Amino acid sequence: MEKYAWKAKIKPGTLEEYCKRHDALWPEMKEELKRAGIRNYTIWNVDDELFGYYECDSVEYASKVQRESEIVAKWDAYMKDILIAEKDPVTGAQPLLKKVFTFE
Repeated sequence: MEKYAWKAKIKPGTLEEYCKRHDALWPEMKEELKRAGIRNYTIWNVDDELFGYYECDSVEYASKVQRESEIVAKWDAYMKDILIAEKDPVTGAQPLLKKVFTFE
């Protein structure tokens, strides 16, 4: 199992809409995330900042599936009006955060 963590920002005043859209996550988006091997996906926020985390069998494979997915591209376009998300030019996903500490 590999772990993936990312960060992004939402536009001021859009947290309620951001949550609403995720509460109604499209079934085809859920299937695409499963196809990518993504599980235990959680997003937190503080003010206008977001922190996301998921587990997968392969970060490389999960990134590839998302990068090549028409559904993910459609979701990204849908979220563009409220989300400020930097994309890694190599993976096409939010930049992978570097792990600096683990306590097990």
